[in-house]
Amino acid sequence: MVSTELLYRTTRAFASKSLLKRNILYSSVRTFATTQNFRRIDKICSSAAEAIKDVKSGSTILVGGFGLCGVPDSLINELEKRPEVKEITAVSNNAGTDGKGLGKLLASGQIKKMIASYVGENKTFEKKYLSGEIELELTPQGTLAERCRAAGAGIPAFYTPAGYGTWRQTGELPVKYNSDGSVAVFSTPKETRVFNGKTFIMEEAINADYAFVKAWKADRLGNAQFRLAAQNFNGAMGRGARYTIVEAEEIVEPGEIEPAAVDLPGVYVSKVIKSTVGKEIEKFTFAKTEEEIKEAVTSGSGGSKREKIVKRAAKEFQNGMFANLGIGMPMLAPTFVDPNTSVTLQSENGILGLGPYPKKGEEDPDLINAGKETVTLNSGASVFGSDESFGMIRSGKINLTMLGAMQVNAYGDLANWALPGKIKGMGGAMDLVANPEKTRVIVLTEHTDKKGGAKIVNKCTFPLTGKGCVSRIITELAVFDVDFKEGLTLIEIAEGTSVEHLRTVTEPDFKVSESLKTF
Repeated sequence: MVSTELLYRTTRAFASKSLLKRNILYSSVRTFATTQNFRRIDKICSSAAEAIKDVKSGSTILVGGFGLCGVPDSLINELEKRPEVKEITAVSNNAGTDGKGLGKLLASGQIKKMIASYVGENKTFEKKYLSGEIELELTPQGTLAERCRAAGAGIPAFYTPAGYGTWRQTGELPVKYNSDGSVAVFSTPKETRVFNGKTFIMEEAINADYAFVKAWKADRLGNAQFRLAAQNFNGAMGRGARYTIVEAEEIVEPGEIEPAAVDLPGVYVSKVIKSTVGKEIEKFTFAKTEEEIKEAVTSGSGGSKREKIVKRAAKEFQNGMFANLGIGMPMLAPTFVDPNTSVTLQSENGILGLGPYPKKGEEDPDLINAGKETVTLNSGASVFGSDESFGMIRSGKINLTMLGAMQVNAYGDLANWALPGKIKGMGGAMDLVANPEKTRVIVLTEHTDKKGGAKIVNKCTFPLTGKGCVSRIITELAVFDVDFKEGLTLIEIAEGTSVEHLRTVTEPDFKVSESLKTF
């Protein structure tokens, strides 16, 4: 009869031997798999021509980049050499500029439709759109990024507050014009749904055939790393297509990109090529002294008005605040902030901790702001993709946004992105004003337009950016607080201005605060 102790020892010895064999086997399998992967997987193509040889007419192509930053120019240039590839639906934040980026494919007539947030300064794009030569699905910038991200995450649709109450939701955006300037096709109205008392609109993911992506580094396994603000749309788009082609500045060996530094894992990537095109800068903008900035604010036509507006706006910043500033007067306001007040600036193309403009000669094509201007980073800054940037915006992590306005009404409706016959695109504005419960929206605007017409109106006649979103209006004559149900209250008035005069240049009626101040 076998003793219990002997049986116990025998069993443990057998188990230990089996465990040792199993560990050796697993180790061998891992080593074999790793070796075989490195030997067999090689996604590097010898040329852009080889990489895009399967692209066919009628394809939907996601194209990374913001302005001219992070644009896969080698792939675009190669596609231009294949004029037989037509009827393309191109998805990009904008379409480059005339003769650069996607502007080349617009000029060659290869693009049938754009899905973008901004027509921008591309006159070819604007002309072809307004004359009916191409279709355009204008999409808020954050919605565009999320539609690409959702496709890569297997999410067919999602709800967003951006665009509710605007043409985006109601189906009044012109998709295609007739040659005489009349609208041939309007956009499709969006389904809405209420969550926790707030209305959202449903947006569908963009399912694309290809993605053209620009990276800083990539290896033959397809792992890619982006540099600074050149990440923008590249990450979301790289995940969102059936076939993703990465154009990298540097091709490196597997392992040379630190695992934690891989922005786009190789599982999403089909092919990799070496970039053959240099990087472009759309708007060279250089540092000025505070005195030079102040001179720029005050000089020229309307200088005294701008100075009053910007100086008053600077008082809205509080220590520790995260803020997003629109182009123009809002960007000038930090110059006049108390030096003891620390504010972190966010740029929706993927920067938190935006610094000043660079000195001449120190500009970096991978560091631009939302206006495509060259910028720097402050100490402690972070960079990320456009999809994450707009996630923090929509969720209310940004405390304050300052924007310009064409019109704003008594109940906080804002119109600031389109004039009749001059549709440029909403960019990120619809996302920036989508959560006024958490992100304070302040409008900086001259009190009247160039013809003397009121800009604070009873009803916005221009296309809306957002409904019930503006909480304060600052002009050269007055500061109004906005109640989304009760309307305007005058809280400050410019020195030398009377309440009676304000009523003649302000369409809606307004209350006057009992503690009215002068500025």
